[in-house]
Amino acid sequence: MSFRLTYATMFDPPEAMHERFDSALATVRAGLGARHLLHVGGEDRPAARYAACSGPIDRRVVLGEFAVASRHDVTMAMESAEAAYPAWRGTPAAERVRLLRRVADVMEARVYEISAALALEVGKNRMEALGEAQETVDFFRHYADDFESHGGYDHELPNDPLPGVVSRNRSVMRPYGTWVVIAPFNFPLALAGGPAAAALVTGNTVVVKGATDTPWAGRLLADCVRDAGLPPGVFNYLSGSGRDVGEALVAHPHTAGITFTGSVAVGRRLMQQMAGGAYPRPCIAEMGGKNPCIVTAGANLDDAAAGIVRSAYGMGGQKCSALSRLYVEEPVADALIERLRAGIAAIRVGDPCLRESWLGPVINAAAAAGHHRYVDELAKGGAHLVAGVGALEHGAFAHGHY
Repeated sequence: MSFRLTYATMFDPPEAMHERFDSALATVRAGLGARHLLHVGGEDRPAARYAACSGPIDRRVVLGEFAVASRHDVTMAMESAEAAYPAWRGTPAAERVRLLRRVADVMEARVYEISAALALEVGKNRMEALGEAQETVDFFRHYADDFESHGGYDHELPNDPLPGVVSRNRSVMRPYGTWVVIAPFNFPLALAGGPAAAALVTGNTVVVKGATDTPWAGRLLADCVRDAGLPPGVFNYLSGSGRDVGEALVAHPHTAGITFTGSVAVGRRLMQQMAGGAYPRPCIAEMGGKNPCIVTAGANLDDAAAGIVRSAYGMGGQKCSALSRLYVEEPVADALIERLRAGIAAIRVGDPCLRESWLGPVINAAAAAGHHRYVDELAKGGAHLVAGVGALEHGAFAHGHY
């Protein structure tokens, strides 16, 4: 896109961006209900079972039928990745960089269609969806550029200054093998594509598992990788449950390392599993956060309130980066609360695909129930509810998780 979209610039986009999104949304909606396969060994493969996926906006709308991977499918994906590893590891760094840039080019050509799918599947507004899609493109380019600029992380070091002895030193970073990426629901494209890109450019093969609620995003990523021409088996995609597919991937003997984004409980368990066995294997776990904001008496309260509302309520707070704790100096507390009340009241809740909607639904019924439960617990504990009307269950909201 000619307009450089980032999370910092998305608040005032050009009109043409909205027009292109609306056009892409119509195209994507026309194809809803299709069957989506696994991607293993360079091929799109059927599964024994499929599950219909309805997004959080309207449970009556089936986005598609998505393959539910079995343990046999996990074995096939891991064996394909392991078989492809020696050749991919031996592929010249310049060629791996070229292929990653090709993935970025393919994805950027589809960025509006992918964004429309993200809005439908995750329930994030169009600007958040476009931001995530473009961020994923940027991940592939960034890792390619970084690897290239550092010479593939293969460098001569100074020789040891030992008289009468020639001792040569070299720093060489080696790939691990088959790398597993387990993506979350809230950024199902970026937090699958980013870790996958980093693993791929450094010579690892990859198996990605999408979140149970958001299998479409990972499948769209697999389409881009496939169409960019990566060798068979280098990138594989599985959809299915964390209990069946995720646990089988972590336990598989070919798993050389893992990147996980999700809950603290699951992340801690994965770290323990990866640390056990014959030798510890690397585990990158990005888990939940409780992010504070401190507002002092000398703060610009208008700026503070605007930032607090955006951070706490953006995408319903379903981000590890969302604001969830607020500390305010008492002399300005009442004034800040009034500004927050006004900012919250101005939030437009609705179908996130619509231009005027800023806040859409949460991801599923369990997430909605969790929100209501926390509000009830706070009220029972003596908290004063400043803003909020409870669940939105009528009219346009009747069939979504609002």
